Amino acid sequence: MSEVAVSVLSEIACQLGEGPSYDARTDTLFWFDILNRKLLEKPLSGGETIIHELPLMASALADVDENRQLLVTETGLQLRERPTGKLEMLVEVEADRPDMRSNDARPHPAGSLWFGTMSKKGEEQAGAIYWFFKGEVRRLFSHITIPNSICFSPDGAIGYFADTRENRLYRVACDPETGLPVDDPVLTVEGNEMSGGMDGSVVDRNGTLWNARWGGGRIDAWSSRGELIRSIRMPARQVSCPAFIGRELNRLAVTSAYEGMDEAARASDPQAGKTFVLDLEVEGRLDPPVLL
Repeated sequence: MSEVAVSVLSEIACQLGEGPSYDARTDTLFWFDILNRKLLEKPLSGGETIIHELPLMASALADVDENRQLLVTETGLQLRERPTGKLEMLVEVEADRPDMRSNDARPHPAGSLWFGTMSKKGEEQAGAIYWFFKGEVRRLFSHITIPNSICFSPDGAIGYFADTRENRLYRVACDPETGLPVDDPVLTVEGNEMSGGMDGSVVDRNGTLWNARWGGGRIDAWSSRGELIRSIRMPARQVSCPAFIGRELNRLAVTSAYEGMDEAARASDPQAGKTFVLDLEVEGRLDPPVLL
C-alpha cells in the first residue's frame, strides 16, 4: 500500500458523492451528491464550493459546448445551460421506471457516451449500460446490479465496465469511430479476494486504469491486462470515483460517500463524503465533448 499525501478539496460531506468531471474551460471540478439531488461545483483556483439544487437524482456530467453540459439523470439525458442551470430533456431513458436511477457514465473518445442505470434499492441485476451517440440510444449490457468503472483506452479501442456487486471488471473491444462494442466482454479483474468493491475508474494516457475501491479506502492502479500496479491509501473508506484535474491533467480528484453509515461508523470515518486531491503525478486525459 502506497502512502501519498492527500488534501481535502471540499469539506462538504456528500451522502453519495459521485461522478466527478473536470471542466477545462473554467478549471472547475463538478460532482454530484446523488441521493440528495445536488450538483457541486468547485473552482480549482480557489473559492467556496457552489451547490446547485436539482429537481431529480443525477449522477454524471459531460461537456457539450461552451453553453451546455449533459447530465445523466434518473429519467434520461438532460441538457443543462451553464449560465442558468436550466434543464431540458434530450432523450428519456427508463423514465417510466421510478424505481431506477442513473449511476456511472463516461464519454468515449469518439464523442459517444456510455451510462449505467440501477435499482434505487440495489435489486440484483436490475440495471443496464447504454450507449448514446448523435441522438441514438442503444442498450449494450443488461442484468447489471451496480454499473461502474465505465472508461476507455486512449485510442477508444477498449471499453471497461464493472458490476460493483459482483466486484468484477470487464473489458470489451470497441469500434474507435463510434464507441460501440464489437465483441463480447472479457473478465479482466476478479476482485472478490480484495476488500471493497470496484467503483468508478479513469484511464490515463498510458492506458493505466485508476479505480476507486468502495469500502476498501484506496485507489488502485491496474494495467490493461488486469495486473495490479499499486494501491494508494485514502482517508475515507467509501471512495467512489476519480477524475483527472488541473490545466496539465496531472492530479487526481476523488469523491467519497457516507451512504449506509450509522453514527458510530461516521465517527470512525470522519472524512467520509468529502472530496479529495491526491498529491500524485499522473498523465491524465480530458474527456471529449459528447456529440448530440
